[in-house]
Amino acid sequence: MTKQERFQKEFQEHVKEGLTAYPKYLSSRYIYDEKGDVLFQKIMALPEYYLTQAEYNIIDQHKDALAQIAIDEKGIDLIELGAGDGKKTKVLLKHLNDRKANFTYIPIDISQHSIDELTSSIKDLWPDMDVQGEQGRYFSVLDKLASYNNRPKLIIVLGSNIGNLEHPEAIKFLEQIQNSMSDKDYLFMGFDQKKDPLTIQNAYSDETGVTQEFNRNLLHRINKEMDANFPVDTFEHWESYDPETGTAKSFLLATQPCTVKINTIELDINFDKWETIHTEISQKYDDRTVEWLAQQAGLKIKEIYEDNDQLFKNYLFIKN
Repeated sequence: MTKQERFQKEFQEHVKEGLTAYPKYLSSRYIYDEKGDVLFQKIMALPEYYLTQAEYNIIDQHKDALAQIAIDEKGIDLIELGAGDGKKTKVLLKHLNDRKANFTYIPIDISQHSIDELTSSIKDLWPDMDVQGEQGRYFSVLDKLASYNNRPKLIIVLGSNIGNLEHPEAIKFLEQIQNSMSDKDYLFMGFDQKKDPLTIQNAYSDETGVTQEFNRNLLHRINKEMDANFPVDTFEHWESYDPETGTAKSFLLATQPCTVKINTIELDINFDKWETIHTEISQKYDDRTVEWLAQQAGLKIKEIYEDNDQLFKNYLFIKN
C-alpha cells in the first residue's frame, strides 16, 4: 500500500468514526489539501490573524540566538513539524545560510503539496541548501526523529500547532518528542498566549469569510474524495472562545436538516437543523501552563521569547 493509499484509508476511517459519533466531529488536519493550503495562507495574511506576524517578529528578533545553536554544535539537523509554506522558517534559514552554518533542513507536513512547494521555493532561493522534505502526520513521524542521531537536533514547531491538541494529547506529543531527543537536542515551539478574548475571537472568525471557507474545505474534500453529497453552502462556521480554560473551538453548523450520502464508505448521515461538527480546538496558554506541560513530558524551559506586542511566545526546551 502506498503512502497516499494509507492516508486515504485513514481519512475514510476517521470520517466514519467522526460522523457517526455524538456529537459529530472531524479533525482539522484533513482540511489541508492543495485548496486548504491556499486558504490557510490567506488566513495567515488577514490583519485579524495576529499569530503569524507575532511569531515572525520573534524569529526575526532572535534568529541570531537560534543560529548560534548550529554554530556552537558544529552542525545540526533542523527538523520542522508542520512546516506549511515555511514563511517564518525562511527567516532562520537565510540567517543560517548567511552565517555558513552546517545544517540539514528536514520539513515535515501532512500536505505533500506543501512539502513540494516549500522544497521548490527553498531550492530557488538557496540551490545548495540540503533539504529533505517528508510527508506525514506528527504522531506517525515522531518515532523516526530518534533516527536522526548523528549530530544534535533542533526540532521546531511553529504557529502554536500544539494548540490543536487537548492537554493530555499535548503532553503525549511533547513526551514523544522528548523521547526522541538526546541531551544535546533542542525543541523550539510556539504557544499562543491568553489575551483579550475579543482579539482571539476575531482571529478565528474574520468578516471576509476566509476562515469559513477553510473549515468548509473538509466537506469539499469528503465530497470529492469519497463521492459524497454534502450541501456545503448550508454549513456555516462558528467560533467560540472560553477565557477561563483558554480554549477556542471551531464548528460547522448545519443551517438546514439534510441527509448526506458518502458512497465510498457506504454511509448515510442525518443532520438536524443547527447540528454541529466540531472541527478544531486552538488552545491558548500562559507560562505556568506551558511549564506544567513541559514537566509532565520530561522537558524544561531553557529560554522564553516574546513578540513586541506581547501576543505570542516561543519556548526553547531541553530534556529535563
